[in-house]
Amino acid sequence: MKFDYTVITTKTFDEAVKSVEDEIAKASMRVLYIHNVQETLGEKGFQRESFKIVEFCNAKFANEFLNKDIKIGLCLPCKINIYTKDEQVFISGMRPIVLSQFFPQADLGERPKEIDQIIQNIINNAK
Repeated sequence: MKFDYTVITTKTFDEAVKSVEDEIAKASMRVLYIHNVQETLGEKGFQRESFKIVEFCNAKFANEFLNKDIKIGLCLPCKINIYTKDEQVFISGMRPIVLSQFFPQADLGERPKEIDQIIQNIINNAK
């Protein structure tokens, strides 16, 4: 089982970030914060190509997972990375289906598969 779902887009980096934000909203989720990794590391003297982490959440899903196992909070909120590597723009997200491997005692049911599909749809529609 693959940990991530990653695609290459023909959009510019900034277009891809905006598109991800728009698709998150269309999926009835909320962007909580956008980390500008390139800028943060640049402030410390480290050079990096364009890289942003978009943190987002759906309160209902988050609450359900936390009720199953509070330690799932270590994996929240969901994140999608948009980054440039070798002159290509990538959109990448962690697949929630891996949560069952990290938390085998929690009965997560089908919800991780459902959210996994939502995240893949966000990424595919944003590309």
